[in-house]
Amino acid sequence: MRLRHPGGTPLHLSYCTNVHAAEDLDGIIDQLDAYAVPIRARLGTDVLGLGLWLAAPVAAALAADPALRARLRRELTARGLEVVTLNGFPYRSFQDPVVKHAVYRPDWTTRERLTYTLDLALVLADLLPDDAACGSVSTLPLAWREPWDAARADLAARRLDRLSAGLAAVESATGRVIRVGFEPEPGCVVETTAQAVARLAGLDGDRLGVCLDLAHLACAWEDPAAALKELGRAGLRVVKVQLSAALESADPDALRPYAEPRFLHQTRNPEGGAADDLDEAFDRRLPGPWRVHYHVPLHVTPPAPLATTVPVMRAALAELVGGPRPLCDHFDVETYTWGVLPPALRPETPAQLAAGIAAELDFARAELHDLGVTS
Repeated sequence: MRLRHPGGTPLHLSYCTNVHAAEDLDGIIDQLDAYAVPIRARLGTDVLGLGLWLAAPVAAALAADPALRARLRRELTARGLEVVTLNGFPYRSFQDPVVKHAVYRPDWTTRERLTYTLDLALVLADLLPDDAACGSVSTLPLAWREPWDAARADLAARRLDRLSAGLAAVESATGRVIRVGFEPEPGCVVETTAQAVARLAGLDGDRLGVCLDLAHLACAWEDPAAALKELGRAGLRVVKVQLSAALESADPDALRPYAEPRFLHQTRNPEGGAADDLDEAFDRRLPGPWRVHYHVPLHVTPPAPLATTVPVMRAALAELVGGPRPLCDHFDVETYTWGVLPPALRPETPAQLAAGIAAELDFARAELHDLGVTS
């Protein structure tokens, strides 16, 4: 959706399609009709933004064939849809029965990760609306924390230099600016704001920055205002913001229904206690309260003693858009866990999922309106 900051800057609000399983072009187009078109109708907006997820094989096919890119853009335009951001974190198979640590492979020590990300940048340059200032691609925070050593860090640094050069080449060829944001996440080489500064400061600040996922920020028990100030002092641009909420509970036992086999649910407490998944947190009897990397629908208030980190999201938005100029212009609602929610919350049909995503987007739009952003 197109929004406008009080200072006049256009803002883009979208939803991330990594919640859908399609990994070929025909399947992606089918999902536009099954989900995006009904969502746009429910929201009553002329244009709906998508944070499109393209698995590596379809990204490679699109990057290799301008006619395919033109077809995808036509299909989007015909449905009142637009794309200014891509999610380049999951490489493929993100809705498989078991994902867990596989989502972090291949990482930024590999040629495959570099190739995939530059494929996405080239595709996005052709999908961008003519009046969009730039495009963004989110990616993983270098790698899972193990194994990681000086040799792997050096290899990743060389890949990032090639990424910067590749993005410059895309800009030279297409006239479109594409930026890549590294997404701090619990358990990874870059988990916290301090680690982002340590690992990423000094990179090409025009093209490389941070994708700020607000559920991840909350799981790190970070203060949004302090985090954004630290990123600003280091010269790290917030390329993209993922609007997401994590689970929270002072009574860890209330979280047992959310332990499930597909995704990793890193768990943290405010004293620095950490577990890489909910099952591990239960086994270790990690003291509460817990925040859990489990993206829950923004508009849903779970029964006590459960809560969500929407207050952290709200505080972050106040910092991001509350000043005379926004600190970011791409906002993507990223709840990919609809299919693994407890049965009482889980949508059973495409129509129910579309209704849930529309409700999230409406919630996010209302939060931005409360800060003076207009439609």
